[in-house]
Amino acid sequence: MRHPAIEPLLILQDREQSRRALQQQLDMIPGDVARVQAKIDAEKQAIDAAKNEWRELESKKKLLETEIGSAEEKLAKYRTQQSLVKKNDEYQALGHEIETMSAKVSGMEEQELEIMYAIDAAKSRFAAAETELKTNIADHESKLATLAQRKTSLASELAAAEGEVSTAREPISEKFLRVFDRIAERQFPACAAVVGGNCGGCHLKVSGENESVARKGEELATCDQCGRIIWWETS
Repeated sequence: MRHPAIEPLLILQDREQSRRALQQQLDMIPGDVARVQAKIDAEKQAIDAAKNEWRELESKKKLLETEIGSAEEKLAKYRTQQSLVKKNDEYQALGHEIETMSAKVSGMEEQELEIMYAIDAAKSRFAAAETELKTNIADHESKLATLAQRKTSLASELAAAEGEVSTAREPISEKFLRVFDRIAERQFPACAAVVGGNCGGCHLKVSGENESVARKGEELATCDQCGRIIWWETS
């Protein structure tokens, strides 16, 4: 027969197991939130990276425009100087400068055109990436909202489970509660049936003496190997 404390201890163990399962789920929420938030941050960084490519090209274009403007000013200056010189060697020297500067301006204008094409391509890539990444972000934010709701729900369920644990502890004497709490702190479940001479918790052989105590049910028996509270399970 079972010791009178076994039944209420098993009820307590069942309630405590439910409470622990809820607590475990609740403890996982911050990690889940952090992982989803990391995905959102990564998506935003990808948007910024696509935007930076476009901005860098725009900056390069502006810098080149400044250089072209400066070169054209020099070119105009050389042409004005050439129209005023009288000596042939000075005229030819300025002609060489004009020719060199004209080639430089032409080369920079070709670069500017290439950059403009690159800017158009970068804008297209950014638009496509932004649309996809913002969709991903919206999906991740929806998951965050779901996790927030789940956290609230689990907290409510946990509060109810803790109340059930407290209620289940009431009919059990302090003596047996101390034994249960001590065992449950290091291993769970704290109570296990003896089946075929073995502890249902650690699955090792229970001594004949403790098996006999469990069979009689006059005292609370424990497993020699793991220390769990045990009771004799009739087939």
